[in-house]
Amino acid sequence: MKLPNAEYARVERKKIVDYLLNPSHPDGWSKAEFFSAFGFRPDNWQVLADALRSHGQTRPVTRAVESAHGTRYTVEGQIETPQGRRPRVRTVWIVERGGRAPRLITAHPA
Repeated sequence: MKLPNAEYARVERKKIVDYLLNPSHPDGWSKAEFFSAFGFRPDNWQVLADALRSHGQTRPVTRAVESAHGTRYTVEGQIETPQGRRPRVRTVWIVERGGRAPRLITAHPA
């Protein structure tokens, strides 16, 4: 199964810069360390956003869970990195009730 409406997948700047690439974030620091090790940087956040969007669009959904807010989808597989290495990553997306576009919730090593 693929992420529904993956062509509309949204990856917000705030999620990348303030969380996934922020070494000072109390919950995101380890993710920042991981992604930075592969060449992703806050000053060029779009590169990570594009890699995660592509991940959601091309890799298989491994889990789908209904919640009060919508359906959460877990996607696993390799991503493209600026260094050319291909680490395995797990992304989590939500399609909110009444919505259409999947929105990135989080990403971390798989």
